[in-house]
Amino acid sequence: MDGLLRLGIGPFQVFDFTPVTVPTRCFRGQQGDFELKVCFAKQGDLVFEIMQPVAGSSLMSEWLDERNKEGVQHLAFDCKNIPMSERKKEMKARGFEPAMEGVWKGRKGTCTFCFFDTEESVGTVVESIDFSEDWEDPEHEWYPAAPKDQSA
Repeated sequence: MDGLLRLGIGPFQVFDFTPVTVPTRCFRGQQGDFELKVCFAKQGDLVFEIMQPVAGSSLMSEWLDERNKEGVQHLAFDCKNIPMSERKKEMKARGFEPAMEGVWKGRKGTCTFCFFDTEESVGTVVESIDFSEDWEDPEHEWYPAAPKDQSA
């Protein structure tokens, strides 16, 4: 994160993806056990995301194990107004299966996320995200500190 901060990107909201905050988790077609630190920095309409594997099997841990370095592991898209079931159906028709997915609980609402197995075709993983209309961020920390107009 410090490298991105040097570029002027940040501060970052830091969230824990655990069995409590992401009770529904799947990895490669099986029940998932992944736990992650997930950090977001908003710059206008663009959101930068950093994910750190903490425990269990995940696409992020595979990425790090295979490359032994950090990098851009995925790109995420919010296809508003298109139900996740339709997104999955369309991606399956194109030959891409879900590789990792879950439902993240907010203070209010949920965020459904699905990473598709696109790396062989496009060189990176594609993620689709879907925040419910009543979404409110769950509790989190800030790094390095909260903006002056916000707090945790």
